[in-house]
Amino acid sequence: MNQKKQPSPWGIWWIALGAAMWGLDGVFIVTLLHYVTSSQIVWMEHVLLFLFAFPVLIRKRRELTNLKLNDWLAVIFIGWGGSALASILFTAGFTYGNPNVVLILQKLQPIFAVLLAAVILKERLRKNYWKLLISALIGAYLLTFGLHIPSTSGNTSQLIGSLFAIGAAALWGGSTVMGKHLAGKVSFTTLTALRFAVALPLLTVIVLAQHPNWQIIGKALSIAPVWANLLFQTLVPSLMSLLLYYHGLDGVKASHATIAELAFPASGLLLNWLVLHQTINLGQWLGFAIVWLAVLQLSRMSSEPDALAPSLEASSSQQADLASK
Repeated sequence: MNQKKQPSPWGIWWIALGAAMWGLDGVFIVTLLHYVTSSQIVWMEHVLLFLFAFPVLIRKRRELTNLKLNDWLAVIFIGWGGSALASILFTAGFTYGNPNVVLILQKLQPIFAVLLAAVILKERLRKNYWKLLISALIGAYLLTFGLHIPSTSGNTSQLIGSLFAIGAAALWGGSTVMGKHLAGKVSFTTLTALRFAVALPLLTVIVLAQHPNWQIIGKALSIAPVWANLLFQTLVPSLMSLLLYYHGLDGVKASHATIAELAFPASGLLLNWLVLHQTINLGQWLGFAIVWLAVLQLSRMSSEPDALAPSLEASSSQQADLASK
């Protein structure tokens, strides 16, 4: 009989730490954007990340033989939906719509993750979870806008921008659920390598479709600071962060993981203040505190056994006794 993995508060903190590393992205991408486009940056990162992914997938190829069709569909969803298409939709949302509306709608990501986790993974949530989720969403809102009410007035293209933002939130929320679906079926290193390897072909097609100027890209890569930023961006906010994230995801519900992911905007806000010297108002500091308190409370909740577990075990034991008589 297979024993269910015991919940641990450390999984939440691994996820939060990995998500917090995503906040380093904005600090170092600023320099790179002076030389290449955002899609080219993501593509070059994945080319370098493939140097990690290829040997891992070769060494752990036996794990891949255990994956079924629905598992491979989950891998494609994570690689294409979460890594590539979501970023494109989110960026396009700013192009077509009101930036404030896009940022507000992006905060719907945990809602999509919770709903998909209930439908696909059959996750059951405690009553206290909903209070925690609402608090975390309020904290995420305050992180973005502080105590001010943002203006949502826009033009006729605002609807398109809003749909793009909702699509990005759904893809990111779905990627959390699909990652949880695969966690435990393959090691966290294999799952990370699969994400990078599967995303690279689509990103290559996207970059080629934009008809890049290879001479400009080559000149940019000849500059030492560009290489230094690109390597750091590849190794820390991309590789190390996802290794930590998927390491923690194995023992954590997807609905819990999506709250821990809010460490991303929290760390991004702090780093923008420390490194880029951006002003942070009182409301944003309040949001920062709320998000991390939510993660702390979530870690405590995750370490507590489910209330249903004892009754289910007792019911199974009684049925076994009746069957033996």
